[in-house]
Amino acid sequence: MTLIECVPNFSEGRRPAVVDEIAAAVSGTPGVTLLDRQSDGHHNRSVITFVGEPAAAQEGAFRAIATAARLIDLTRHEGAHPRFGATDVVPFVPVRAQDMAVCVESAHRLGARVGAELGIPVYFYEDAARRPERRNLADVRRGEFEGLRAEIGRDPARAPDEGPAAVHPRAGAVAIGARPALIAYNVNLQSTDLELARRIAGEIRERDGGLPCLKAMGLALDDGVQVSMNLTDYRRTSLLTAFEAVRSRAAAAGAVVRESEVVGLLPEDAITALAREVLSAPQLTRSQVLEAQILDGLLS
Repeated sequence: MTLIECVPNFSEGRRPAVVDEIAAAVSGTPGVTLLDRQSDGHHNRSVITFVGEPAAAQEGAFRAIATAARLIDLTRHEGAHPRFGATDVVPFVPVRAQDMAVCVESAHRLGARVGAELGIPVYFYEDAARRPERRNLADVRRGEFEGLRAEIGRDPARAPDEGPAAVHPRAGAVAIGARPALIAYNVNLQSTDLELARRIAGEIRERDGGLPCLKAMGLALDDGVQVSMNLTDYRRTSLLTAFEAVRSRAAAAGAVVRESEVVGLLPEDAITALAREVLSAPQLTRSQVLEAQILDGLLS
């Protein structure tokens, strides 16, 4: 059996009934198991996680995209998180590293169907990218919905990989990709200083010379500020390293961490690595995790 994970992000986090309907479209797909859903009102964004064999995962993702296109109007959407689609991103993630090629094929199959049947422009990113300049999601989503709407059809660099060369009037566009497991991790500060959050993000993210495999941005919340991060390889930059990088810089500026949060699900290897660091237990391995042994036996 080949299982793949799908973690679509939707531009809706304030209307539970809408998220309920999208989640129902996923869970009602034969062969799909819904694992998790989370919504954030500040970001106005929801993340749904599910697994299935490739054909089932593709179908579940398609139903979710179609439902979101019917229920979400991006012209009325406001939130802290960058977005250019009602269904903003749809990454396929291998449960086993050797199945990345299956995820790439799934992304391409889904993208062709979304473009043809729903009339939504599709951009492939990360391992599914057909153009090297589109590997990085931030580059694909540059300008967000409003920027893409003004440039698509005029600038050849913004031509979609699938679908029409015009944004869907309500649903915008969608980025569909294949990537290794990443960790979406936010650290919220007891501060209203947005420039501080942005400065910390700039100091710690890889593209500006900071920590490897870490993306970060500073965002304003209703009750404070946030350093929002993606750890694209938690083996190179761990959760604890990312947390300490934010905490220490905030402390130097006289601010404290209010809380941190993980968005979506964590790979068990990341939890094991965190336990090794916190407990000073260098010999602790994944093989000592009960659920890991059970999962390996089921998938072998």
